[in-house]
Order: sequence, then structure tokens, then C-alpha cells
Amino acid sequence: MGIFAPGRCSPWLPNRCLGGNSATEPYIVTHNLLLSHAVAVKLYKEKYQAFQKGQIGITLVCFWMVPLSNTAADKAAAQRAIDFMYGWFMHPLTYGHYPESMIKLVGKRLPKFTPEQATLVKGSFDFLGLNYYIANYVYNVPSRNSANISYTNDPHAHQTIKRNGKPIGRPTGVPTFFMYPKGFKELLVYTKENYNDPIIYITENGMGDGNNMTLEEAIKDTQRVYFYRCHLLSLKDAIEAGVKVKGHFSWSFLDNFEWSSGYTQKFGITYVDYKNGLKRYPKRSAFWFKKFLHK
Repeated sequence: MGIFAPGRCSPWLPNRCLGGNSATEPYIVTHNLLLSHAVAVKLYKEKYQAFQKGQIGITLVCFWMVPLSNTAADKAAAQRAIDFMYGWFMHPLTYGHYPESMIKLVGKRLPKFTPEQATLVKGSFDFLGLNYYIANYVYNVPSRNSANISYTNDPHAHQTIKRNGKPIGRPTGVPTFFMYPKGFKELLVYTKENYNDPIIYITENGMGDGNNMTLEEAIKDTQRVYFYRCHLLSLKDAIEAGVKVKGHFSWSFLDNFEWSSGYTQKFGITYVDYKNGLKRYPKRSAFWFKKFLHK
């Protein structure tokens, strides 16, 4: 899409990129990323792991995908959406090849692993770091003969936040992020059942506020308390279902620089006053976590 650096995308996309091919480059980049990861893991395991006694993993992000309707077409579209966001990485890491849906739909534009590369990539992690924030509804998009091909339309699956005009969950301070705690457990159980039951650490989980609140309003973050209560209960259900979750990292301890949103979104359980020497104020969610962890 060309949103982030180096800003490459196909000329037909609206982001005014200076060059690029959205039909091929995302797949090439991810392919090389997986190979680079696997080489780094191999080096660590051969040279350092025995005496450091450490572990090495990879962190991925995935939305949970909910079929917009109960039709077979929308259910299949939701699965393709998961394949193109999550299976794109987890299939090679677990099985040494890309998901069948990607192989079928992307065709020759999807790079192939040599047998040696497949062996290198397969199993190249001791644990999985998983970031979960939201879920989206997904509906099927029929195939069309189009010159405008890209990674975003290859799955023939469109994501939306509403069904019959109603959002998928409670709103947050991020306009496109709606709470869906149920999807947390469902993603974790899906990972257990489809990717050889890995050890998992939740490396990010949280919700953001806008930058239009006073200090007094920001520290009374009852929505964030609700978010964490519901998501940790969903996480508990996943653990009781046998998912090997070993840790949970809330995003985040402090308000911080959030990608292209900069300082305009605040995910912290601690408020940072950027106009007053970065002074910090624990929010209600921080005190809630303190009580929760004492129990």
C-alpha cells in the first residue's frame, strides 16, 4: 500500500508512491524476511543458545476474522483473510510452505522456497509472540479480471467493522479499533489447533485513546479497565482450553509514539504529559492492574 517507508506501491493506488509493484513486492519482502529470520535463528541456535540457555522466537500480529454471514462463501473468505495475514508467516514457520489459498490465488507472483530453504524456515522459533487488538467482519469478494492487482485484493475477502450497521464491538479511541475479546481466545485456540501447539507469549494487547482528553479525563480510563478485564478472561479461557500461553504484555505501560499516529494516540496505563516535562500519572487501569496482580 505504500503507507510506511520506503513508500512503494503500484501507480494505480491513491498513496502517490514514487515507484513499486503492490502485486509482487509485498510477497518478495515477506519471503526474504522469513529467510532472514530463519538464518538468524540458525546462527543463534548453533553459536549461542547452548551457553546462553536462551530462547528465540518471532512476533506476529493478527486480527481475528469473523464471517459477515453464515454463508459458505463468507466463511471461506474469513479463512482466506486469516491465511493472508497470519498463515502467510505461520504456515512457512510450521510447515515450510505458504497456505494453499495463497499458492492458488497469488500463483507465480508468490515466491517459492527451495527444499533447503523450507527446511531452514520450518520450525525456526522456540516461541511465538502474538499481538492481538481487534477483530473484523469479512465477506467474500467475487473474482474479477482486473489489471489492478495487489496483496490487499488477492484474498478476495473484504474486511469491515460493521454488520447491518452495528459495529463488531465497543468503540475505542482509535476509530477503526473495536473491542472483540472473544476473538482473543479464538485466535489462540486456532493457533494451537493449526500450528502444532506452540508456546505463546502475548507481546501486545491493549486499546488506545485519542489525544483530545484533559489529564483528569485521561486517567479515568474505565474503558481500558473493561478492555483488559474482558480480554484477560478470554485469555484465561484459552489457557484452560490447553493453549500454552506463558506470558501477557499489556500495550502499553506508558503512552508513547504510536507508528504513523505519533503522539496522537495513547495506549498506556500510565499517562505521559508531553507538555510538562514528560511527567507521568498512573491511570485507573494501572491501579486496577495492581489489584488484579495482587489477587
